[in-house]
Amino acid sequence: MLRILFWIAAGLFALALLGPIACQRPEANVAQKGAARPTDQVLATYHQNLILLDSALVRLQKSVATKTPLSAQRRAFRQARQRYKQVEFLAEYYQASLAKLLNGPAIIEVADYDQEQRQIMPEGLQVIETYFYPEAYAPAQHAELLNQLALTRSSLRGLRNSADILVLTDRHVFDALRLGVFRVVTLGLPGFDTPASPEAAVPEAIASLQALHAALTAYEPALRTRDASLAERLDKTLTTSINNLKSAPKANFDQLAFLTKYANPLSQQLRQAQLALGIPEFTEARALRASAATLFDSAAFNADYFAPQSDARTTPTQVALGQHLFFDPVLSGNGGRSCASCHQPARGFAENRARSVAFAGKGTVSRNAPTLLNAALQRTQYHDGRLTYLEDQAADVLANPTEMHGSLARAAALLRQSPAYQVAFARAFDAPDATEATITETQVQQALASYVRSLVRLNSPFDRYVRGETAVLDAAAQRGFNVYMGKGKCGTCHFMPLFNGNVAPTFERTETEILGVPAQASLHPKTIDPDPGKFRLQGIEWQRHAFKTPTLRNVALTAPYMHNGAYQTLEEVIEFYDQGGGAGLGLDVPNQTLPPDKLNLTKAEKSDLLAFLRALTDTTNTQKAPQRLPDFPAGMAQVNKRVVGGEY
Repeated sequence: MLRILFWIAAGLFALALLGPIACQRPEANVAQKGAARPTDQVLATYHQNLILLDSALVRLQKSVATKTPLSAQRRAFRQARQRYKQVEFLAEYYQASLAKLLNGPAIIEVADYDQEQRQIMPEGLQVIETYFYPEAYAPAQHAELLNQLALTRSSLRGLRNSADILVLTDRHVFDALRLGVFRVVTLGLPGFDTPASPEAAVPEAIASLQALHAALTAYEPALRTRDASLAERLDKTLTTSINNLKSAPKANFDQLAFLTKYANPLSQQLRQAQLALGIPEFTEARALRASAATLFDSAAFNADYFAPQSDARTTPTQVALGQHLFFDPVLSGNGGRSCASCHQPARGFAENRARSVAFAGKGTVSRNAPTLLNAALQRTQYHDGRLTYLEDQAADVLANPTEMHGSLARAAALLRQSPAYQVAFARAFDAPDATEATITETQVQQALASYVRSLVRLNSPFDRYVRGETAVLDAAAQRGFNVYMGKGKCGTCHFMPLFNGNVAPTFERTETEILGVPAQASLHPKTIDPDPGKFRLQGIEWQRHAFKTPTLRNVALTAPYMHNGAYQTLEEVIEFYDQGGGAGLGLDVPNQTLPPDKLNLTKAEKSDLLAFLRALTDTTNTQKAPQRLPDFPAGMAQVNKRVVGGEY
């Protein structure tokens, strides 16, 4: 009954999502005169592929039920997985919740805010995979497997029912196609969907691209009329991309070469085709802009998307004001420390201590200071993700007695006494007259947040290499990317291209993980770090020791590492992961989300991985601090003696 209600809710949600489209001005019809609309053809193919997926699941059920040889069962499973990949780009786009039931990670979850702490058991193809790989399932698990197959077919029925109400538009189809390419390179090839059978990643990527190719055939006649050369190039790029995957070696597939030579040109040409057909791009705010031709476009990501106001715009005057506030110790309770005291530009806006010195030198704070570079490109803030917006983080840090030990109210009142700050706030917030401007607590928050949002840096040597500057990345770093996305499995949690926990390919949700970080760095640790992490927020036991997956950009500058600063070097961190995290090192971590299996990286692979991580460094134009801070009246001599940046 619950599953039926879920299907109904999902269908109504999809209908509500698509409803406004009918009220909009009709999009240009790209169909040839007298021909079926391309969207109708795409939808018909989608329905047909859903039927073929169901047939593949029926064959798999029969193979398991009749206990055919394991090789035959595995073959039937792989065929079902590839059938799923042919519906994935539309299922994930239109019906993501149902798609997760079909192909979500095989990890137990507990919903946020569920005080009953009910465990949500995983189901679907990734769970079924664990019965076949890496070893055969035990006879006692036969009934379990059949039950999983029944659940998966049940979820597919929900997907098919929901698909009956879909009304596709050309704009949505091209959006889904582009995201489909991004999904292949960020999730498919790195093995996110195939953690137990990584050898299946390439064949499944082939199936995904074949589905995109089939959808594009509906638009080929119109595209040939508009731009025959582009139509030919796009068809050739898709064909050669698929052929490259078909000829790929079974091991050590060169994902970097595929990204630069095939995937990037493909997504670029998809955007060109959309524009050539007169199909408009979406203009609403998104984390990954709809106009991004590749994941590595310099303006692909929109930091303002994660602001509390949907129409927020980071302005140069607000950034300039926020920079002064960031480096001004006047905001602290004793006028002696600033934000830059713990987030130091020369160290990637982090600090070289395991834990920062607490206010007035009284002990230390509870966690390591994370980098603020690219902090705007994530859904949540702090190691435990307890706050959503940078504005709220600014207020929280100012009020924290172990950090700034001040308050927004006190800071705003003090800043009002400075004529120079009054002018700066008036300019930043469009007040007509500085003498009439009122510096508010909200404005202080917004200015600080604007400065942090300006610290987006996505022009590392690796980015430039992927954009075509092939001389900027050495061979070791190139090999290291393939280790990162392949054998090292780093890319299945730190998603490319942000290399943080924002889940590809939409990058709108930031994940937390449980790694089993020990209290002290050791290959034979005695205890896990006692910090409960996300558990502290809601008391959900399954989230004990859960922490946000941070960005690895500029990671070469931000030692020490982990929420507790346990590891002093990247070499130590790589070794920790190579051993399988805390559980792999022998600690009791029943809810660890990191697989406890050893990666067995070679010395050369570790060295290459380290070279790649160092190639993610970009601190362009972030080293500058204000030459001087705004003055206060002469009678406030002590305040005017403050130093840019405060104590370090």
